[in-house]
Amino acid sequence: MRTARRHIGAPVENPPRPLPTPRGFLRDAAPEYAINGFVGLVFAATGPVAVILAVGERGGLSQAQLASWIFGVFFLNGILTVLASWTYRQPLSFFWTIPGTVLVGPALAHLAWPEVVGAFLGTGLLILALGLTGWVRRAMAAIPMPIVMAMVAGVFLSFGQGLVRASAADALIALPMVAVFLLLSWHRVLGRWVPPVLGALLVGVAAVLISGRFGAAGVGPWLAAPVITAPQWSWQAMVELVVPLAITVLIVQNGQGVAVLRAAGHDAPVNTSAVACGAWTVLSSTAGAAPTCLTGPTNALLVASGRRERQYVAGVACGLLAMVFGLFAPLFTRVLLGMPASFIAVLGGLAMLRVLQNSFVAAFRGRFSFGALVTFLVTVSDLQLLNIGAAFWGLVAGLATSWLLERADFRAERQDARAAAEAEPAAA
Repeated sequence: MRTARRHIGAPVENPPRPLPTPRGFLRDAAPEYAINGFVGLVFAATGPVAVILAVGERGGLSQAQLASWIFGVFFLNGILTVLASWTYRQPLSFFWTIPGTVLVGPALAHLAWPEVVGAFLGTGLLILALGLTGWVRRAMAAIPMPIVMAMVAGVFLSFGQGLVRASAADALIALPMVAVFLLLSWHRVLGRWVPPVLGALLVGVAAVLISGRFGAAGVGPWLAAPVITAPQWSWQAMVELVVPLAITVLIVQNGQGVAVLRAAGHDAPVNTSAVACGAWTVLSSTAGAAPTCLTGPTNALLVASGRRERQYVAGVACGLLAMVFGLFAPLFTRVLLGMPASFIAVLGGLAMLRVLQNSFVAAFRGRFSFGALVTFLVTVSDLQLLNIGAAFWGLVAGLATSWLLERADFRAERQDARAAAEAEPAAA
């Protein structure tokens, strides 16, 4: 089997040949990979879905619109995950940008939902254009990672605060969830079989049922019926959302996904992933779904065990399960909306803890730390200037600060990039 070849500047990377046959796939399949795919889907379908519900409810979206959003990010992205994993013979799990979803929350306070959907569409077109030109690596290197991660930390901070507030206000529901999450995070053997977020979910459901606080949202459809939202053009939405959303996809999410896969020995197709994310964002935006990305945490679960050349089976399994979950999006949405607000707040906060921690570490551990600090402070300030959200102004302020005060860091970054580029041909 030939491995995938990368061409500098080429729009897409060549997949390995020959492609897997159904018989070859069945030969590679094993329960171990199916379990990894299931755990990856469980992670995506617990805390991250709670983030969607928290943002959507705060922004006044209807239950039907939320179910359509969940259908788009699971069913449509599940198709992409199956196709990409099969074609490139490696686990390539595509879902949606969680930082981008959080960015949408403040925007819904002053933007109409069709304007936000228009920004999703614009983001997809921008990502697709960058992917087709083969300039994704340059785009990923244009903004220093510490500044980007400081923006992410500022955006995610509200979820950590929500976790603390919910624990104080509703201890009966929150504290058992937090306790089980900590136990499973501490006990690695148990945590491998029952992921901490899943354990918190199960204990939280039990606490809600025992306390009699499950408020069933009534009878409704089980199968998905996507709500098609016509995008509405808005300069304000484009300026406020498109660039930050594209950054979270290409730099934050795809960057994490590529790093995870490379650490596991896979030659992740960077440009192809960008093209796929752009095209699928255009498609899924019609259902009101946030932009598609190559996920880091889910792919880390897919490569947790097994032989590298057979791990693509876990990607295919995860994609197939995501399609099933998406088909029953209205049912799952109705069940989750019947839970107390504290349950959603705690589940979303616990899912974001590691991401929040990693964001702080990446932002302040080395270069551009002062620019990152300015970015973080502006982002958490909830500044609304020209009706454009604080995340955008945080990036602008942080970049300007670093350009003025941390030019040596820019020079060091360029030197490192040149050294890495010179080392690539030698390694090949």
